[in-house]
This record gives sequence, C-alpha cells and structure tokens, in this order.
Amino acid sequence: MAPPLIQLKDIRLTFGGTPLLSGVELNVAPSERVCLIGRNGSGKSTLLKIAAGLVEPDGGTRFVQPGATVRYLPQEPDFGAHKTTLAYVESGLAPGDDQHQARYLLEQLGLTGEENPHDLSGGEARRAALAYVLAPSPDILLLDEPTNHLDLATIEWLEQELDSRRSALVIISHDRRFLTNLSRSTAWLDRGRIKQIDRGFASFESWRDEVLAEEERDQHKLDRKIVDEEHWLRHGVSGRRKRNVKRLANLHALRDQRRNYRGTAGTASLAASEAEQSGKLVIEAKGITKAYGERKIVENFSTRIQRGDRLGIIGPNGAGKTTLVNLLTGGMQPDSGTVRLGANLEMATLDQHRESLDPKSTLAEALTGGRGDQIMVGGKPKHVVGYMKDFLFAQEQRGTPLEVLSGGERGRLMLARALAKPSNLLVLDEPTNDLDLETLDVLEEMLGDYEGTVILISHDRDFLDRVVTSVIAPEGNGKWIEYAGGYSDMLSQRGADLKRETAKAQPVAEKKEERSPAPASASKRKLSFNEKHALETLPKKMETLQADIARLQRVLDDPNLYARDRKTFDDTSAAIAKAHDELSAAEERWLELEMLREEIEQA
Repeated sequence: MAPPLIQLKDIRLTFGGTPLLSGVELNVAPSERVCLIGRNGSGKSTLLKIAAGLVEPDGGTRFVQPGATVRYLPQEPDFGAHKTTLAYVESGLAPGDDQHQARYLLEQLGLTGEENPHDLSGGEARRAALAYVLAPSPDILLLDEPTNHLDLATIEWLEQELDSRRSALVIISHDRRFLTNLSRSTAWLDRGRIKQIDRGFASFESWRDEVLAEEERDQHKLDRKIVDEEHWLRHGVSGRRKRNVKRLANLHALRDQRRNYRGTAGTASLAASEAEQSGKLVIEAKGITKAYGERKIVENFSTRIQRGDRLGIIGPNGAGKTTLVNLLTGGMQPDSGTVRLGANLEMATLDQHRESLDPKSTLAEALTGGRGDQIMVGGKPKHVVGYMKDFLFAQEQRGTPLEVLSGGERGRLMLARALAKPSNLLVLDEPTNDLDLETLDVLEEMLGDYEGTVILISHDRDFLDRVVTSVIAPEGNGKWIEYAGGYSDMLSQRGADLKRETAKAQPVAEKKEERSPAPASASKRKLSFNEKHALETLPKKMETLQADIARLQRVLDDPNLYARDRKTFDDTSAAIAKAHDELSAAEERWLELEMLREEIEQA
C-alpha cells in the first residue's frame, strides 16, 4: 500500500470551551477520492483548512509527503491585489507548470481572463477559484463546496475534469450526485471524530443509519446496566466491603460514561404554514414571450400548472430562469401572451438574496421583524425561541448577529422566514445551497407532504429527481420545453444532456494558439465602455436596493405605524415602491447585458 500523501493524526481543536475536533485521524493516499461528510457546524471546513496548513490545531500532527503539491478551494476565495482573473490564476502556477493551463481553464469555465476579480458575481468567483486550484495539476485537491453557485453544465464539466485527473481529492459538498459520481471512500466527521469506510458516498447513508442504530442499542444497554447497578446499591450491598467498593467505583464509571456521551444533533423540524387550498388551476400561461432588445429570454412558452404539481426549472446561469418564474407568478408582465393565476393563491418565496438581510441584526430580529418575542407561524403566534429550535438554532443564538452565521445557518434562517408565511404556492430559488444532508432529507420530506404547489429553481440533480414532477429546461433562443418527471427523466426524453451542449464550445477553447490573436478581429461586437461599467456596477446597486427595501419593510412591519405617524407611513410606502421599481429595472438591464456578454464571448 502506497504511503499517504497527507496524514492527520490525533487532531484536536476547541472553540469557546467546546471541543470541535477530538482526536481526528485522516489519511489520503495518492489518487484517492474522499468525500468528507458531516453536519453543519461539525468542523468539516476547519478540518480541511488544517489539512491545507492554514489553521493550527491545539494538538496532533499534520504530515504531507515531501514534494507533494496541495491546493485548497475555500468557500470564499481571496483574490488579493490581482487586477485580472488571468493574473490571479497564473499566480498559483509554479515555474515548471504549463502556463497555458491558466487561460485554457478560464475559457472552459466561461471567463475571459480579463475580468476584475473583485467585481465578480458569486458564480464567477467560484469558477475563477476553480481555475486557480486546477491549473497546477496538484497531487492533492482539497475542495470545500466546489459546486456552490455553479450551473448544471459547469457542475457536469467539473465532474468530468476531476474524474480525468490523477489528483487525490477530498471533497466537502451537499450535492449528492456530485459526491456519488466522484468519491471512492467516505470520511464521516461526527461529534469531533472521524469514522471512515472504503466505499463512496452511495453507501454512506445506509452505513450511517446502521452505525447510529447500533450506537442507540449500546446506549440502551448502558442505561439498563446503570439501573441494575443502582438497584444493587440500594438493595444488594453485602458485608464484603472490598467487592462493594470496586462495584461502586464501576457504577460511578458507568455514570460518567453516560454523562459524557455526546448524542447526535437533532434534525430540523421543517413544516410549511399552509393556507387554505387554492383552486385546482394554479397557473396557466399561453404563448408568453419576453425579450431584452434582440435577445429572446422566453419565446412562445405555454404551460398549465395544477394544484399539487412540483415544477423544476433548470438551466445555465443567465438563461432566464428567474425571469421565467417572475412571468409565471405575475411578478413581471410578458411582452406578448397571457398568464392566468388561479383562485385563492397565497405565495411564499425563498430567493437567493441573503444579502438583503441586515448583517447587524440578530437572529431573533430577522425572524420577528424586530417585534418582541413572537413570530406568526401559519397565522398563529409562536415564541421565537421555540421556532428557532425547529430549525436547529440553540436558544443561546437568539442574539447572534447575522454576519457571524455560517452559510448553512443562513440557509436555515431563510427557510424559517419563508415557511412561516401561510402559503399554497411555494417558489424556491436554490433552497439547497449550504444545507447539510440531514436538513436536505427533512426539506425533501416537507415538500413531499406539502399539499400546495411548488416551483423550484435548482442545480441539484439528485434533489430534482427526488422532489419534482416535471422539469422545464431551456433549448436556446428563448425556447423552453417542459418534460415529465425529474432531472434524469428529462435527460432520457431529451436525448441529449447539458454536457454535450457544453462540449460544443470545447474545441474552440482548446485551440489556444488560434484564439490568441482574436482581439485583432475588428468585426467582432464588443461591449462599450458604458455597457462594461454598467455590468460591473449593477450588482452592487442591486444589493444596495435590496438592503434599502429590507430596511424600509422593517419600518412598514410596525402594525401601529399608520395610526401613529401617517406621514412616515406614506413616505416609506412611496420609497419602497420606488426602490422596487429601480431594482426591477436594474435586474432587467443587468440580465440584458450579461446575456449580451455571453453572446459576444461565444461568437
């Protein structure tokens, strides 16, 4: 057996008096592919940083085979002072590395190399960071949520790229399909320790359930033994003092073992607050069309959504998924065609814009709107601490500022806010981002039990297969087609998958020598200075508007404002309406420019 490329032995780390890692062991052999699994907050990202040499543990040893190269992909990349994405990626190359890999990988990932790293969207930043860690072809790749913010085509390309490499992989991800396709062994970080099996993620969940069931049996036996020993202590003490002292010491040891036992974390209690039943027809769209300039986003699309349907919408970033949802739900008017909404619709929405929350506000304030200790759940008041516990927040986190919450905690918070509102139509935009596998399971069960209708935007193939009853996919030039079944069913009916569409662009990207003189092509359309400036500045403007809307909404949420201060109520209402209009205009302009940029790059 080959010696490990990287070895962690007896790693210990404590945060705030609570042990996070307690004697963790992890060995990674050459070309091994390990998926690192664990609950949110279990220490997975911290352990990966220790493996990368970025965090010093309280105890234990880290060994990396001399000469082995390690590259670490964080959830939030640091671009330093680099002025272009190409310069950033090239900075990770050693003198003997292939310099062409930097530009080649950027092109494969949909970037030109000329972007300012500090102006990138979340998805673009993730693609640039992937190019940075892949370009040197390292011996070990440590990947923390590599699929976050990526569209399906890019996720499938990344799978193929990683599968073709000889690098050892350690992957943290919530994407079951991604882990199943790539992993060959599983390391489960649970309550500060690692349990490992030489099988990929496909075997994890059944193995985990067996381990936990056996642990529960052992704890039951321990409880029974303690009861028996306590009964002896009360009724069976004899005159043999030496034996009694030893048996009493054993009883104390059993009690200590029981007291020090760390049980598994609970599961979230997700339940949507359901409104009265909607009509049988929820949404009917006939021949709807939407275009920005000459670019068609939706062209002559029709669908009929009935009560209880679970509709999945997929497609590359910038394809117009959000625009299509807004058209279907009445948030945007089509250029032509009609949309008819059914009777008695009550809609609750979960969007991706977690930035709209005030980072300085507390967890309790975000749930209650800053009003007391009660939150309205399904039209009935519930104490905020009880509702927090349903979503796996501890009572002590009530006053925690949102800015210190982890990605998974923010994801649960957004779910808690969305599900508190009575609804019979749920519109969920990337609900699986940053959620751990156990919470994903509960979310799937909740959606299965939900009696209303669900419209879901997602890049998670496994989640789509488990939840939706039909999938709408883009076919190009504004054409969208609805397929019965989940994501895998869509691929079967379509006869061609998203990977093949992506591959069409690869021969162009692979001809690096032919592409290098491309700037000399005078006939090629380019973005003007004003268009580039707008594309770079609009995302920040949209974030500011979203924050303003959230702030104004908190003012309007005061039920006594109208009676107490009519002028403030009127001024705030006018301001929030104006901000919504500006946000809608900015989003439409940004989408138009983003699609124009993609069209130019593909020309």
